[in-house]
Amino acid sequence: MIADWADDEQIIARDAALDMGMAELVCCVPIPAASGRTRRQQEVSTHSTMTRSLAELANRLVELRIERVVMEATSD
Repeated sequence: MIADWADDEQIIARDAALDMGMAELVCCVPIPAASGRTRRQQEVSTHSTMTRSLAELANRLVELRIERVVMEATSD
């Protein structure tokens, strides 16, 4: 199915990328540069796909004030 999409262009300063597998997922969060720095840092973490681990990841993303999450699902 093809659908029209009306999305205003915007810069998302706080985003996260998830690479999901069957047993685990890897999360990469670029963190905006601190005042006076020109380079961003990134936090990369691995989590199991069990409910408790996913809840901990969700809490961490909220703590980091993540605005948008993108994901890629892979297969083993």
